[in-house]
Amino acid sequence: MNITDVKIRSVNLTGSMKAVVSVTIDNEIAIHDMKIIEGPERLFLAMPSRKMFDGSFRDIAHPINAAAREKLEKTVLAKFEEMKETAAHANEPEEPKFE
Repeated sequence: MNITDVKIRSVNLTGSMKAVVSVTIDNEIAIHDMKIIEGPERLFLAMPSRKMFDGSFRDIAHPINAAAREKLEKTVLAKFEEMKETAAHANEPEEPKFE
C-alpha cells in the first residue's frame, strides 16, 4: 500500500475532532471523511462510518490488518502535525532585521 496523497480539511484545533481527511492510495483509490480525533491518551484516525438502524456505527472502509492501520494513521497524523507547524510559523511575527 502506497499512500500517494493526504488532504486535510475542515481543521478545528479546539474540540476533540481535529480535522477531516481524504487519502489516496496507489493513485487509484480514495477514502474520504476520515477524522482525526483527540482521544484521552493520543490523536487517532477514525475511519468513515455509517450510523446503523440500532444506533451503532459501522466503518464503511477500513484497513484489514494492524500494520496497514498503523501505516495509514502514522502518515495522516504526520501530515496533520506538519500542517499545524506550518500554520503556526505563518502566524509568527516576523523578526526585525538589523543592518
